[in-house]
This record gives sequence, C-alpha cells and structure tokens, in this order.
Amino acid sequence: MGSGERAMARAIELRRDLCARNLAFARTKQLAHVLSYGEMPVIVYCPETSITRHGNFFDSSYAAILKRSDWARRLDRIHPQGRRALPQADRAWRELDSCMSSDALLMNVFCCPRVCSSRAVTAMLGTEPTDIPEFGYKARVPLLGGKTDRTEVDMKLGMLLVEAKLTESDFQAKSCSLLKSYRDFKTVFEVTALPRSGDHCVSYQLVRNVLAAGASGFSFCVIADARRPDLLEAWYAIMRCVRKVELRTRCKVLTWQELSHALPRRLQRFLTAKYGIFASHNSQRF
Repeated sequence: MGSGERAMARAIELRRDLCARNLAFARTKQLAHVLSYGEMPVIVYCPETSITRHGNFFDSSYAAILKRSDWARRLDRIHPQGRRALPQADRAWRELDSCMSSDALLMNVFCCPRVCSSRAVTAMLGTEPTDIPEFGYKARVPLLGGKTDRTEVDMKLGMLLVEAKLTESDFQAKSCSLLKSYRDFKTVFEVTALPRSGDHCVSYQLVRNVLAAGASGFSFCVIADARRPDLLEAWYAIMRCVRKVELRTRCKVLTWQELSHALPRRLQRFLTAKYGIFASHNSQRF
C-alpha cells in the first residue's frame, strides 16, 4: 500500500469512528440531526433555535459565536453536497452542521470563553491573552506582478495563522506552475526537494501558508489529529524544504489531543465524547 492509500485508509477509519461516536452522541443527548445518504452515513446536526443550541457545537462556544456577527457569518456557508447527500429540510444545510467539519471543531475550541486567554493555551501557541480569533482570514499572499492570492487561512489568532485538519485526506495538491506564481516561492523553499506527484506539488496548503507566514512575519501552526500520522508526516516533508531556519522556527504542528490538555474540563469531555479526542501530555511540535 502506497503512502497515498495509507493516508486515505486512515482518513476513512477516522471518519467511521466519528460517525459512530456522533450517532451515539446525538441520540444520547437527544439532539436534532439527520444522516447523510451513502455507505457511511455522516451525522449532520440542525440548530435548535428554541433553546439556542446546535448539536455540532459545545454550548458555551455556540453562545459566544452567536454574539459576534463575524463569527456567526461562518455558520451560513452552504454545504456543497447538501442537496444531493442530505434529506430535504426547511433550511439549507450548512458546512458547519456536519460532524466531519474541521472548521466546526476549530470554532468549538477557540470560541469557547476564556480559552484564548488561558496561560496554558497562549504558552502552547505563542499568542497573547488579548488575541481574538479571526476565522477565514484572507492572508493575501504576494504573487508575481504585484497581485495577491484570494484563498483563506482557517484562523488568524494575533500573529498566528492556523490550518485545522480532521478527516481531510491530505493538504491538497496543486500544479507546480501555480506555485511558481507566488513571489517568494523560490526564495522560501528548496523547490526541487518538495514532494511531488507527477506535475503537481503535494501539500499545497502547507506551502501556501508558510509563504503567508514568511511574507507577513506571522507564525504558522497546523492542528491535526494524532490519529492521522500521515498528515504529520506530510508536515515534516514540507518543513524540511524551508530554506530559512528563522522561518522554520515560526512554524509548528500541534495535535488536537495535545491542545485538549490545556482546555477546560467540560470542553475536554465534549471533545472526548463527540470526537474521540483524549487529552495528551505528549509534545510533537516542530
């Protein structure tokens, strides 16, 4: 089995575990939900407006999200497979309704009151207690010719950019010609050493976000699941190709399990029940 097949197998295994956990979670908590069509039904939750609750979110985090318009707007993104893969409903299905959403997991953690100001969290991430999360941050990475790209980074927290992963199979592959359009690509990376698949560069999201950190002076962190060693291996493969030591030291990788150790107990219990994320004391940062 090749590395790509192993990565896909691990992603499928994690998805299967999340489906089972969330079905039990939704039924035990009596949360409004539906199952998607297909071989491996995904649990998709409905917001319960009468009690201001949403099954895919920790109650305190969801209440905080609803109080901030910029955070609440993230809840409106339409689920791309909603019409084909989910039962009809009175409202259009949203991306963050799905139990597989890494963005929902990210917001569950960082929108929870007092998490971003926690000493344990700020020490782990290198952030400040007053930093407020910005989700879907437009990093505007410089391109050749004076233009900037339009894609988003999952979260900006002060001077830190964050890419969140859960069940995604990889960090996406893009054509090498696209990466060459970035202004600093050849100065930041040992281009010939970057992992490739044919004429595509693998782990495009990592390459792009390292470029964003290099251009802005920010730090960059990937948060992935410890049950996905393939994603951690992909991270190290890209980091080995960064030319500047100073930039490499501003880049780190963290697992949800490590981060969970620094979170409030009630949130830890939520993450354990819903995601199978158990607090870990081990450090795997770059």
